[in-house]
This record gives sequence, structure tokens and C-alpha cells, in this order.
Amino acid sequence: MDIKNIRNFSIIAHIDHGKSTLADRMLEVTGTIEKRKMREQVLDDMELEREKGITIKMTPVTMRYRLGATDYKLDLIDTPGHIDFSYEVSRSLKAVEGAILLVDATQGVQAQTLSVFEMARAQGLVLIPVVSKIDSPLARTEEVRAELASLLSVPTSSIVGVSGKTGEGVDELLKTIIERIPPPKVATGKSLQALVFDYSFSEHRGIVMYIRVFGGAVKKGDDLLLKIRGEQFKALEVGQFTPTQKPVEELGPGEIGYVVSGVKEAGKAIIGDTLTSAKNESETLSGYREPQSMVWISLYPESQGDFYELKSALERLKLSDAALSFEGEVSPTLGRGFRCGFLGMLHLEIVIERLRREFNLKLVVTSPSIVYEVENKDHRREKIYSPTQFPDHGTYEKVYEPWVRLTIITPEARLGDVVKLCYTHEGQVGASENWSGGRVSLSVEMPLRELMRGFFDNLKSVSSGFASLSYEPLDMRVAEVARLDIIVAEEPVGAFSQVVSLARAYDEAKDAVERLYDVMPKQLFPVKIQGRARGRILSSKTLPAMRKDVTGYLYGGDITRKMKLLEKQKKGKKKMLARGKGSVEIPQDVFVKMIRREK
Repeated sequence: MDIKNIRNFSIIAHIDHGKSTLADRMLEVTGTIEKRKMREQVLDDMELEREKGITIKMTPVTMRYRLGATDYKLDLIDTPGHIDFSYEVSRSLKAVEGAILLVDATQGVQAQTLSVFEMARAQGLVLIPVVSKIDSPLARTEEVRAELASLLSVPTSSIVGVSGKTGEGVDELLKTIIERIPPPKVATGKSLQALVFDYSFSEHRGIVMYIRVFGGAVKKGDDLLLKIRGEQFKALEVGQFTPTQKPVEELGPGEIGYVVSGVKEAGKAIIGDTLTSAKNESETLSGYREPQSMVWISLYPESQGDFYELKSALERLKLSDAALSFEGEVSPTLGRGFRCGFLGMLHLEIVIERLRREFNLKLVVTSPSIVYEVENKDHRREKIYSPTQFPDHGTYEKVYEPWVRLTIITPEARLGDVVKLCYTHEGQVGASENWSGGRVSLSVEMPLRELMRGFFDNLKSVSSGFASLSYEPLDMRVAEVARLDIIVAEEPVGAFSQVVSLARAYDEAKDAVERLYDVMPKQLFPVKIQGRARGRILSSKTLPAMRKDVTGYLYGGDITRKMKLLEKQKKGKKKMLARGKGSVEIPQDVFVKMIRREK
């Protein structure tokens, strides 16, 4: 196809603003999918995506649309809306020339709308502002048009209104895409130059690379090279997404499609690599920056016999989730496992759920933590990824922790409650800005530790679900924190350790000790459970001994017979402890319940 008739674009928006529903209607209007085969969220093929009603993975699809006497090829990349998956959005934007900035007519501009708008503007993309859900009885279409016009500095007449539910305005939007988004630019060289913006893995076909061709062409049988990895392979198949993978003869300049490599080893391909001809190499494209993990956990199989299955599962997931990072570690109590990094709490939840569902693994997951930097006595800084690595009190000079800048948009009536919540989470409230619809935008700086301590859920609670949130990382700042150890029978249990704020150390210690007291099975002797921070015991509780009824077989007679047996039992327990037989074996389910904060 003539490159002048190709349009590459993404749909970007805040979560739940109707991206996937609009994509469904586009597929229907262009005839890409027959009406009898249509279903909701047709581009969301992951079970978890359909179950939660959100997009987790970006999904490319090629559509054909006739305008006048000309046939156009429209390559769409549908993207996630949740802030945890913003890395997926950034990758899609580098493969296109334009983006639809979608805003829900019932909600207006939200915090993540501002975030994705800045991302697209930084890439120099042509933005088409669109108001969705205009058919809703709660729609504030004209107000939201004015908000978008102000944000983009464009006239309200340039903003398209659509309904993904009824299909109203979709034809007009497709025409606007063809008119406003420019055709792809062609690289000057004749050699193949393509960006690998995503990939998937198949047992039979190996790594399937999702590419955007910037120059040259690729067809089946070509000898190809991944420039950064230096991996050579032969293209077993090339094709486009319709939305299923459909083979074509070749992918030319400006086109988006896939290449089947046959490579079955994880790590041979990386997202952001440049795909080129092995015989005539092109220049390397700029690629992507590495994603920055915000939350860390330690992950262990319940049975150590499943360690290699867990390793294989993580490697497989890494092929479809470039933001996941992991490396091996060993725990004295839980054995071999992995330290894993995630972009946020939802990202963490999705990955753990996929490991359990797709690979049938039983896992032990430690409490989420963030990266701290500890300045030693000799003024050297060391990164600490796990509470068990955190040094003892008095052995270091300072601790530094990451901070983030939040953008919160909330109804004005809830502003006081939101500000109070921010102060509760050690936030520093900055400038505010009024929006239409009686809403206020608030800028807040906060420790990442506090953001991950249920701030998002608390924000939804105090704002009755109307507030929205986006955040970006800032710098490292001095932290007032300490390691909280949980001691069982005079022995610290590393899996229960956590880094807590000094201001909340007592409350956290009391809560942890009481939870462990509730879930810990009784032993043959009393077990002392303690919470310790900065060398001080902050909370303590003693689990009473399991009492075997040694007098059960007696009947009648003098009470002194029972007293003798009970005294004998008491002396026996003392002898056990004196001989070192008083160690406590903590069952696996106790670790799971503590991490899930169950009672």
C-alpha cells in the first residue's frame, strides 16, 4: 500500500474512560470483525483483563477504511489506562504519529489524562481530542469540551464527540484521523530498520516480535539481526494484526506488524531493540528508557521443589511484561526465591495472579517494600531492596527514601478531607488549580513509602470514589524510618521484618504481634512474640502452651494423683527448653496469613 494512505495512532486516556469500547466500535465500523463475531473488549484477550474490565497489555490491530475513492490502512494500538501500566503507553507512542486523547463526558479531565497528554506531547505526536460517552444521561459534553479545549489550546469545534456504546460519531472520528494525523515518515536508507515495541511468546513459534517498520521491508525467509542483543535468526513468518495474527507477503515502510523468530530462549530479545537485515545493517533506533521499579517483594514457592518452575514462569512472563524485573535470592526461613520489582501495587497484584492462574504455582509473597539508600559511617551509600538487608540501628549515618509528586483531581467539596489525608500520609501539599464542574487539581509531594501504604484506596474512600491520582518520581530524601523485627521465642523471623516510619513504629509493632498471636499454632511450651525496633521491644505477647490432658484416664480417687501428674508434665516442659528443644517451627500458612494481613 502507498505510504501516503497509512495512519498509525494510539488511544490514550484515564482508566475506565471507554478506550476499549471505542476500539470495538472502530473494528465494527471498518468491517475488521464481523458483527456476529463481535464481543465486548474484543482486543482484551487476557482472562484477567476481561474479568477486571481493564486493559493490561497494549494491543495492535490493523483496520481498512474507505474514504471517497481511496482505501486507507489504519494501524491502531489500544493502550492501558491505569497509572501502573504507563510504560506500555510510552512504548506505543513511539511507534505512531498521532494519538486520540479520550475523555469521559461524565467525568471530565482526570489526573491520568494530564499524565498521558504530557507523554504524547513530549513525543511530538498529533493529538485528536475526543469526548466519549456523549449518549449518557449524566454527560456534561459541552463542559468537558471546554476543559479539553483549554488543556490543548484548541477551539472547541475541533473536539470530536463519540459514543462507543451506540457508535455515534465514530465515522466522523475515522475521517478526522485520516485528515489530521500525517502519514509515516520513511527513513532515508534502503536497509530494514524496525523498532521492536513489544513481543509475545509461543511454545511452537518462539518469540513473536511486534514491530513498527521505519525503513526498508521485511518478508518471510529474510535473515535478520537484533542490533543490541546481536541475535541472528531467519523470519519464519511476517504478518499483521486483524486482530488475530494474519500472515502477509511483506511489511513495508510505515507499517505495524509482527515477525515470528523461532527463538525460544528468554533474554534473546529486548523491547526497544532495532530489527534490521543481517546482511545490510541499518542505524540503531533510540529505543526506550528502562522502566523504574517502584515496589519490591520477595517471592518464594511454597514447595522448594517448584523453584525451577517459578523461575521458568517468571522468564515467560517477562516476555510479555517488559516492566517486570527479578533476580534470585535465598532466605534462611523460606529457601530459594526471587526478588521482584513492579511499577505499582496493581502491577504486583496482576503478576502474582497470573503466576497462580496461568502456571498453577503456590506462592509465598513477602510484604511489599521500596528501595532505600543507607549512608554508612564511611559516607558510602548502599541500596537496600529488602527489610532483611536493612542495617541495625546505630550502624549507619542516614537513610534516604524516594519521593513522588502526586497530581490529585477531586471535587471541591472533598478538598478538606483530601488535604487531611495527605498530611496523615506525610504529604506536602502545594499549589492548587480550579477546574470546571466544581473540581480542584492539587499538587502534593509525598514519600513513596506512604503512597504504597494504601493511599490510593484511602483517597477513593474520602472522596466517595470521585478523586483521581497520577504520580511521577522525584528525588531521594532523608527518611525517619527503622527496621521492625518480629521475634518468636527469642529468634528474629526475617520474613516478618518490615521498614516502618518512626512515628508509626509502635502501632505497626502492636498490630504485627497481635496478628501473629492470632494465627500462630500453640506449642508444647509458652512462646513469646515480640516486636522490636531501634533496639527496643515495643510490643510483646505470650502464646500459652498447648496443654495435653495427662489426667484424662484418671477417674475418682484423691486430687493429689492429678496434681502429681500435672507437676510431672510441668517439669518435663522445663527440661525440653533446657535441652534446646524449645525451637519453634512456623507453618507455611502462617507466613501467608501474615503477608495477607489476615487474622
